Amino acid sequence: MDPYQTMTQVTKEGIFVGANKQSFVTDYNESRKTVAFGAANNVALWKPLASDDNGVYSTLKKHSKEVTGVKFVPNSPFLVTVAEDDEINVWEEKGDDYTLKQTLTFHKHSITCLAIVNETIFVTGSADGFIALWLFDGNQYQLGHSFQVSSSFYPLALAIQDISEDNYILAVAGTSSNIFIYTFTLTSLVSDFVQSAILSGHEDWVRCLTFVTDTKYKNYVLASGAQDRYIRLWRLRLNELIDDSDEDELKLILLSNKQYKFNIGSHSRGAINFEALIMGHDDWVTSLQWNPFNRKGTQSKLQLLSSSADTALMIWEMDVESGIWCCINRLGEMSIKGASTATGASGGFWSSLWIIDAATNTHYILASGKTGAIRVYKSTDAEAKSFESVLGVTGAVREITDLSWALNGEYFTATSLDQTARLFAPWTVGRSHTTWHEFARPQIHGYDMICMDNINASKYVSGGDEKILRVFEITNSISKLLKNLCNIDVVEGNTEELPESASLPVLGLSNKAANEQLEAGEDSQQRQDEEENAVVKEKEDILASLTTPPLEDHLQRYTLFPEIEKLYGHGYEITCCATSPDGTLIASACRSNSAKHAVIRVFNVKKDFQQCKQVLEGHNLTVTSMEFSPDGQYLLVVSRDRQFSLWSINNQDEFELVELNPKAHTRIIWDCSWTPKTEFGNFFVTGSRDKQIKLWSVSFNVKLETSFKLDIPSTSIACYKAESFGNKVVVAVGLENGGIEIYSVDLSQDDKSFQLHVHFNDLITPADRISKLAFSSKISDKLLLAVGSNDTSIRVYSVVKQFL
Repeated sequence: MDPYQTMTQVTKEGIFVGANKQSFVTDYNESRKTVAFGAANNVALWKPLASDDNGVYSTLKKHSKEVTGVKFVPNSPFLVTVAEDDEINVWEEKGDDYTLKQTLTFHKHSITCLAIVNETIFVTGSADGFIALWLFDGNQYQLGHSFQVSSSFYPLALAIQDISEDNYILAVAGTSSNIFIYTFTLTSLVSDFVQSAILSGHEDWVRCLTFVTDTKYKNYVLASGAQDRYIRLWRLRLNELIDDSDEDELKLILLSNKQYKFNIGSHSRGAINFEALIMGHDDWVTSLQWNPFNRKGTQSKLQLLSSSADTALMIWEMDVESGIWCCINRLGEMSIKGASTATGASGGFWSSLWIIDAATNTHYILASGKTGAIRVYKSTDAEAKSFESVLGVTGAVREITDLSWALNGEYFTATSLDQTARLFAPWTVGRSHTTWHEFARPQIHGYDMICMDNINASKYVSGGDEKILRVFEITNSISKLLKNLCNIDVVEGNTEELPESASLPVLGLSNKAANEQLEAGEDSQQRQDEEENAVVKEKEDILASLTTPPLEDHLQRYTLFPEIEKLYGHGYEITCCATSPDGTLIASACRSNSAKHAVIRVFNVKKDFQQCKQVLEGHNLTVTSMEFSPDGQYLLVVSRDRQFSLWSINNQDEFELVELNPKAHTRIIWDCSWTPKTEFGNFFVTGSRDKQIKLWSVSFNVKLETSFKLDIPSTSIACYKAESFGNKVVVAVGLENGGIEIYSVDLSQDDKSFQLHVHFNDLITPADRISKLAFSSKISDKLLLAVGSNDTSIRVYSVVKQFL
């Protein structure tokens, strides 16, 4: 059987990845109804207006560093992306997806901004100080011209406008409070390219620029947003619309309304002047978008959408009588008092889109922020006066470190270096098709999250980049939500014993049960009880009323799990943890460069999380992974010291060393996994940087059964344990380059060699190292495989069993 994946073998069930914190990282293609956004070093594609919206449906892989700009080329099949890797990639549409057409290289440092007006030309700006103009020759793009504003200036925003068939105006802003205006003619680009004006007025760096055609007055308006919290509008007039009458000098001085006049090519003239000052934001203005009807010229009344680091989205419109631009709608969140970019906060919104579905005249506003989620606000009002929050997309914004399926195999939880743990489940109830969504955010932590494992149906243990393990319990409200929307019974029996909800105290790291009582005086205790009961009631009511998976606002505020225990003992930051199948033991390890700290500490859940008397010694360097055998009789540990250790467990929960293999692999052992217990005995698999995966059997000692050499080092191993395939066991292997392969081993044969069954198509795999693979234990006609990667994505695949 051909091992390379076909469409019938592997299906993408869900992709979760967060948007980058950049101002130009999202764009919308109206003809394809597709949103593209930068997600780590990927470009994610999503159809938010589709009735069967499945979230991100594809990711484009080519960039090696964070994507900083994404733009569809209007009226063409092209998509342009730029990144910190200094590359410009041009993609061409192919069905609903895109294939790489061209890679352009010129810049020497991170590309910071991108502007496109039509298929003929686009502009890029870089941290090397250069701005490049790229021209389309009918087949591909080529460098047309490059320049620097000055040796000490770095561009942060660009806007380009075609003012006639051959004449263009380019606005450049960046590490200066000024905006620099350039004009040029395409047919004589180099000779006619001149700086025509310098617009002053802003008091800090300018971060966003955008042009629009004002059809009412037959001229153009440039909007600029800056770190000074202000938006300025500049009006550009051409030829006969320029006012050449004598101007009152005193009026010019008082209003600072100088009109900058210049030539555009040999036949056109232009003049630009300050039009209006818009005030209302409390922090950096990060993105500006004109109403799409304005951009098409089908609506004379100008409307401007602005996003800001103050967590606000505002729609602005000029009052006809006074001429003052007023906020007609405000979306987003209330900002936290005192939190701003000046105090080191990086919250709020970084990019925004304004989309109009012409068929239904429905307005959508999309905004991405610190958490990586893209929030969606929808208005069926033709004048966009009222909006409601609807389901968007969510995902982590840093590397995924671990994931674990619930004991029933219905949902899973993943940890990330973005300091969150996220719970994902399939939305099934009342729907014609199933889609995966984030249903809870159990931890929003102060440390990067490293590892986690389930203790029982309602509790899990996790380790962050700290010396402490923490135990959490699912809340009653989330349990009910999963039952109502996913038909998942988290806890069989009485759910009333579960905590109602949790909250994160100010300046605290521990999620507390909202109804937990603290020792205090009677009056203060009564007030506290009343407040907490009100919070519990509010959270219960909100989650109980949901008919869709939680929105980003709900995830951050209402879906925390309370912390019920802390486990101490390690001297350095936690690296991995594992729980026994019966949920009675928790094993964990920490970073180490010596045998003193490269130990495994075991905690006894039955004895109120008491640490066992034994501390398991033997390794010399950091333990990278560990796993209990399915029958709970063994603990397998692998390490950076290239060894594995195997421990047996007796009835007193005491550990005995079965084997410490000093020659297991020749490089770091990244991961290990037990096969299901069969009539042929106990087996486990190890994967290492030496590119080998090895199968070992366990009886009175450990025996190497077979090994297989890969082309690329393996970084994660997962065996399917829910059921056997005759005499075969199924092994999924995650690779250093993001590849995924599925093998089987026939344990009944003397030659227990690895047989490749499925090689995942590179178009659907992550773009970076696989950090964790895990099979669901749910038995169905397909295997569910969850995958976490260093490219910040979490993916769920289904694999048809017949191919195994």
